[in-house]
Amino acid sequence: MDKSTWAPHEKSMPLGRLASHIAEMPSWVTGTVQLEFMDIDANYKPWTAASRDELLSKFDSYAAEAGKALSGVSDEDLGKRWALRMGGQELFAGPREEVIRTLILNHIIHHRGQLSVYLRLLDIPVPSIYGPSADEAP
Repeated sequence: MDKSTWAPHEKSMPLGRLASHIAEMPSWVTGTVQLEFMDIDANYKPWTAASRDELLSKFDSYAAEAGKALSGVSDEDLGKRWALRMGGQELFAGPREEVIRTLILNHIIHHRGQLSVYLRLLDIPVPSIYGPSADEAP
């Protein structure tokens, strides 16, 4: 958290915002399952954690809510249309299952990759992603 304002480039997202963005993304699964659309301008308020505990708590809470939402949804409902809008203009639409896989899960994977690069550049040990990292004992 002491490096939360650091970014590798002026056009890059600061570390604290990037980590917070990853932590909040599981809540998008819940919204995709429960709502017909999301308007970014009206419904999305970027958030940055003030502490490590807040960051982990939000992630755990959102992940648990997403799991609960997914466990209660039918295959039929996952096939229903969902849309992403900005200021009322539709940016993307598709079946909920596709939105969860492409817009949310692939988005999380992308940002986790960024986060691992940030950590490496800051000489902070990189955690295991697909097996041990170079910072972990084999």
